[in-house]
Amino acid sequence: MTPLLERVVDKLRPAATPARPAVIRLGVGAFSAWNNHRRRGIFRGLHHQDPARFRPVGPVKILRRPLPPKFADLLFDAAQLANAAATLGIAHRVSGPLNSALQLWTLSYRNSWGMIYHNDNMLLLQQMVLGLSRSGDALSVDSVIREKTLLPERYERTYGGIPTAVNIAAVTVYLISGVAKVRSPLGWSWAGGTALREQIAADSIRKEVFGGKVPATTGALYRSNLSFGVLAGTALAVELGAPLALIDRRLGQGFVIAAWGMHAGIRVIMGIKFKYNLSGISYLGFFPVGAQLVR
Repeated sequence: MTPLLERVVDKLRPAATPARPAVIRLGVGAFSAWNNHRRRGIFRGLHHQDPARFRPVGPVKILRRPLPPKFADLLFDAAQLANAAATLGIAHRVSGPLNSALQLWTLSYRNSWGMIYHNDNMLLLQQMVLGLSRSGDALSVDSVIREKTLLPERYERTYGGIPTAVNIAAVTVYLISGVAKVRSPLGWSWAGGTALREQIAADSIRKEVFGGKVPATTGALYRSNLSFGVLAGTALAVELGAPLALIDRRLGQGFVIAAWGMHAGIRVIMGIKFKYNLSGISYLGFFPVGAQLVR
């Protein structure tokens, strides 16, 4: 390889220990278990809706009609068992891919009932990366059985590349969000703040009509065009600039601070919780653990 290519490979796929992706696997899997446990009733309610509301998306398009509710419930519960096995690293070479497939199916099935939700995309993509890779080689039942230790001491580029792939999944979601904004009829003028201001106003009205709670900060900000221009411009910069986070670790960690701050702002201003992002688990790949070897 040329010196430049070697530097790129060392950045994206440094030789690291298997502990690096294992920590991410544990964090992402634990969040998914908690998140789906609290939403179990919501999923079951969707499975029992009027079949006329069924509009299959993604892999669910193979169906002409919805599954029997009990079978859909069973698949959802099977996905949670697969997630538990993959998270603990039990037969990860089987449970990992199985969990990826089942999570993709259950979330796509959920989105086939009238409204497509995008807030789970990052979690799903990162679960699929971890499930289809060797993220179960440490801190797992498999490593204890095969190697008699939770932390095998070896260095491979595969282990350094998995966090990079997880990070690519994260920045891709942000980039698509930014591109969607500038490709809207407003184009780059979206950064002016008018569209964001109207969106927040509409969300507040909807909350009031349906008995929700409107954050106290919403009214004050609504009367300030300057504030919304700053907020909109910052959000667009974070989203479109997300790929820069892959270039350097410090840039990546700076991106994490900016992105987390953006979601915290959305929580305060609109009362909308992006739980996965606010938990910090979605950004674990930007804070690698364990030693690495740079060749």
